[in-house]
Amino acid sequence: MTSVARAEAGGTGEGSGRRHHGNRHGRSEGARQAVLEAADDLLVEKGFAGVTMEGIAARAGVAKQTLYRWWSAKTDILMDALLQDAVEDLTPPDTGDLARDLSAYLRQLAWFLGESDPGAVFRALIAQAQLDPGFARDFRSRCLEPQRLRDRAVLQRALDAGLLPADVDIEAETDQLVGPLYYRVLVSDEPIGEAFTDGLADAFLRRHGLV
Repeated sequence: MTSVARAEAGGTGEGSGRRHHGNRHGRSEGARQAVLEAADDLLVEKGFAGVTMEGIAARAGVAKQTLYRWWSAKTDILMDALLQDAVEDLTPPDTGDLARDLSAYLRQLAWFLGESDPGAVFRALIAQAQLDPGFARDFRSRCLEPQRLRDRAVLQRALDAGLLPADVDIEAETDQLVGPLYYRVLVSDEPIGEAFTDGLADAFLRRHGLV
């Protein structure tokens, strides 16, 4: 979990402004946040195989029955943690400056995928999806499809504002921008520095005569 999420986890549902996700008991949201944080931390410490429902419950300080009221498996907990972290960390910037927003988003995505604790969860769930077709379907619909919308959001706004040609292939352009990041994180394990992400953004801007 991010530092923001950790700070908010100790507050009440009303004070934090977060939507209520648990049961009707007043402390359910605090317990839910503790579980998500525990799952994140255990995966980073022990790897996917080392995360168990029992371990999550013990780390979060909740009864195991509480976990099973809300989730059926550790993958469900990890996916909820990832979904929350992605919203917090990967909301695309919107300053009105295409070059600035594109560069900032690519830098943030590179950090999230390759260096952050939620990125470790993402990589573990991608690996699990290769082994479990049922989980893979759920992971694509719940995590990957919303992430695809975030990845293309800066370009979509530019298209809607008339900054890009009406016939531009947003899907293909998104692939060219973020595909190298996912490849380096998931396949080649090559470093992703700001020079690399800024180069991707600059190549896009030059292709479309924007610099």
